[in-house]
Amino acid sequence: GQIADNLPSPTRVASLLQSIQISRVKLYDADPNVLRAFAGSDVEFIIGLGNEYLYNMTDPAKARAWIQTHVQPYIGRTKITCITVGNEILTGDDLQLKSYVLPAMQGVYSALQELGLTKQVTVTTAHSVGILGNSYPPSSGSFKPELAEYLQPMLNFHSQIKAPFLINAYPFFAYKDNPDEVPLDYTLFRPNPGMTDPNTGLHYDNMLYAQIDSVYSAIKQMGHNDIEVQISETGWPSKGDPDEIGASPENAAAYNGNLMRRIQRNEGTPGKPSEPINVHVFALFNENLKPGPSSERNYGLYYPNGTPVYNIGLQGYLPRLYIASNTHRTALEWHTLGLLLSFFTALIIFL
Repeated sequence: GQIADNLPSPTRVASLLQSIQISRVKLYDADPNVLRAFAGSDVEFIIGLGNEYLYNMTDPAKARAWIQTHVQPYIGRTKITCITVGNEILTGDDLQLKSYVLPAMQGVYSALQELGLTKQVTVTTAHSVGILGNSYPPSSGSFKPELAEYLQPMLNFHSQIKAPFLINAYPFFAYKDNPDEVPLDYTLFRPNPGMTDPNTGLHYDNMLYAQIDSVYSAIKQMGHNDIEVQISETGWPSKGDPDEIGASPENAAAYNGNLMRRIQRNEGTPGKPSEPINVHVFALFNENLKPGPSSERNYGLYYPNGTPVYNIGLQGYLPRLYIASNTHRTALEWHTLGLLLSFFTALIIFL
């Protein structure tokens, strides 16, 4: 989501992120204002191509033009490392759009090849965890059979270009939908009995790791052991409607804080213990105009004024705002508010 009218400018946000030592940022678009604001920084960017652009990206000329407009002018000073082509398309109802995903990914990658950028930038797409037909136990994870026709060639392409497989995973939804069966502590990385996979004997003390390993198992069922799974979105809302059980600042702080501690330890999942998890946390700011239930407007780590929504050790600094009399700013100047943070390498200040 990118809907709000009270957010700081990209330049001020760049200062905030660098003050809390964020190493990676994921955008839902390729906003030039944002990419310019981070020029010369060490922050790595995953930029996004919206679902509405997929058909155009199957045309080599249009794919090349997009890269020339949205990547090539900035990559010299801003670290763009990945392009996500579409978001959660395979769990939607648009069959035509599903058929465009892989050709669009291939079109974007071919354009990067032509322009000599594949050493810096890779191509992928993001999936909902809903692409899994079975997720329990993790060793029996499998994709929905009806998605095999899309996923098999897509996985072959991932393997060919060595691109990560991205999953959006929110244990919050599992708890909210079934609080009597899903232990809250299991979703929040708090001490709990956990579960043991009867096939492997591996013990899981949290749901997110089980979901990651379920995806690895599903990929293995389709013949691949050479594709990395990354979490492109996860998070926990600090507020929700009365029926959104579990949405609270205490639970949000527990989820993101405990996840951050594990990432700092370079922890892997039980199934991939030597491969540190790669996670992007949604989102930087609360989004006051986002439609839907209250939780959708309350995933942010910060209020728009730079104050933390809850304390997980991110003591950042949002520079004071100065507006020149001749400066025009629209309400949506910083319109990539669905900005995700990765604590994968550089966040080392948790106390």
